[in-house]
Amino acid sequence: MTADSAPAATATAPQSFEQAMAELAQLVTQMESGALPLEASVAAYARGSELVKYCAAQLEKVESQVKVLEGDMLKPFSDDEAAQ
Repeated sequence: MTADSAPAATATAPQSFEQAMAELAQLVTQMESGALPLEASVAAYARGSELVKYCAAQLEKVESQVKVLEGDMLKPFSDDEAAQ
């Protein structure tokens, strides 16, 4: 493995949703470039999968908090309301 593939192999938890999304975007760019060797691509895919799960969990947590704040009366956002 080269130093370029090291970020894909890190297994530390992201410190924030935004950090996870930035790392995920970086991994996607690296993988789409086709420059990663097979082993590094597999490691990048595995890390990306972990990041997606982390982001989904964070979004679920925030959704729960919003439901509590809104009294469990979430309404879908519509374009009609935005125009008013």
